[in-house]
Amino acid sequence: MGFSNILALCGGLGLFLFGMKYMGAGLELAAGPKLNNLLEKLTRNPVMGFLLGVFVTACVQSSSATTIMCMGFLNAGIMDLLQAAGVILGANVGTTMTSILIALDVSWLAPVCIFVGALMQMFCKKKVQKYVGQIILGFGILFQGLHTMSDSMSGLKDIPEFQHFIASATNPLLGFVVGLILCGVIQSSSAAVGVLQALAMQGLMPMHFAAFLICGINVGSSITPFLSAIGAKNNTKRAAVIYCVYNVIGAIIFIPICMLTPFVNIYNLFTSNTVVQISMFHITFKLVTALVLLPFVQWLVNISYRVIPKKVHENAYRFAYIDSKQIDAPSATIRQLYKESERMGGMVRENLVLAAEGMLNNDVSQAEKIRETENVINFLNHGITDYLVQFSGHSLPAHVPQLVGNMFHLVGDLERIGDHAINLLEKTEQCLEKNLIYSEEARQELKAMYEADLLLFDRAFSGFLCHNLTEQDALELHHIEDSVDNMKRNYENNHIKRLSNKQCATEPGIIFVEALHDFEKIGDHADDMVFIARKNAQISGGIRPPVLSTDLA
Repeated sequence: MGFSNILALCGGLGLFLFGMKYMGAGLELAAGPKLNNLLEKLTRNPVMGFLLGVFVTACVQSSSATTIMCMGFLNAGIMDLLQAAGVILGANVGTTMTSILIALDVSWLAPVCIFVGALMQMFCKKKVQKYVGQIILGFGILFQGLHTMSDSMSGLKDIPEFQHFIASATNPLLGFVVGLILCGVIQSSSAAVGVLQALAMQGLMPMHFAAFLICGINVGSSITPFLSAIGAKNNTKRAAVIYCVYNVIGAIIFIPICMLTPFVNIYNLFTSNTVVQISMFHITFKLVTALVLLPFVQWLVNISYRVIPKKVHENAYRFAYIDSKQIDAPSATIRQLYKESERMGGMVRENLVLAAEGMLNNDVSQAEKIRETENVINFLNHGITDYLVQFSGHSLPAHVPQLVGNMFHLVGDLERIGDHAINLLEKTEQCLEKNLIYSEEARQELKAMYEADLLLFDRAFSGFLCHNLTEQDALELHHIEDSVDNMKRNYENNHIKRLSNKQCATEPGIIFVEALHDFEKIGDHADDMVFIARKNAQISGGIRPPVLSTDLA
């Protein structure tokens, strides 16, 4: 096997990896946001989460990608760890789809797929057709890469040492370690198993050794989620732990079985084709491990908490006041919803203050706190919204459905104000990174908009909570919001004048205009809250709900 064979092997592996990723990306794009929505909405039951994980991973061709998707949902508070565990088990089974396609030996279709896919990519006008073309092209590139790898390995047949090594390779530890390293380097269990299948096509991969390699490959596939979890939230790290524990337990189950029993010989009853046998063993490893662990999903979660202990700040990711057991008691539930909304509003206000004052003072020392609070705000947004939907399905007294509808809109406005606070923080970080400074006049203009927004927010939110916003109050607050809109227009004109007079630089000026937009949007959402607060006051006749501990203003 010469240098040209090694180059061909590397090129073929590159084509295989690119084709797999390109095809998976096409499938994901063709499905649009549907895959994300499925993961988000249909994972309440671990079995449903498992099936969904199988489906999504079969589409995107990567268990690591599905796991990393779950990590994003965990970070956003959309999904809890128990839900993610079921999806991760399913993802490990779904990743066997690539090996199945290879075992079916449809490589003769590769040139046709490349030709058709390329034509669709180049000449189709509709996005969906282009995405389908991307899927077909990726499929063709994947199998072309596999064919190239297989051909490049044919030279190994002429090396007596390699032939002897393969014929006598029975050491399970060696096979496990080689598989672990192979997958660690390639960063894809599907591609690593594809390499084994490419060797098998040349008669260079006996099944008794491939079984131990596959065990190592599956454990090595845990490296990608761990790399993705570096610097992430603790639940994200726990998801990576669950992914790793799954594959380690699979290896613990199958290595002794393959060592002590003629288990791998069973596949000879079905087929003598080693390529197919490798695929079958890979599926068996994944499926049996999943079925063993599926009833013990909570146990997997508990293990992850032992490895990554819970910290104090994580207690914020829960309801402080809502008790689902009282959902059939409307008066108690309304009180709980108001208290939870008050808690969420307090966090939004705190983030707005920290982010805005950080911008005015070029200070990002509170960045970690702001982002952590934003994650809790997102958790509360989804949690309160889901609970409101459940609550509205019950038989409710007069006026309560209107209060529920108002709260639904308020929670959305609070969450979006929190998003704009994050935008302000990111702009401050951008300025510090590039050593950009606002002029004093620009800083005072930002301060004026921030103070108007904060006043508007405080009075609107207090009015919502206390049901005491009068018509006169609402008109006054609408005037404040109008003044915020006017400030934005005037300050943009001032900025243009300063640019013309060379009183400020272009780059900080762009960030300044974007910050004006954020403050203007914060004012818009606070004004929406005024409208909601006025409706609450009209519904209740100005009677304050007896549930609140403090007023914001």
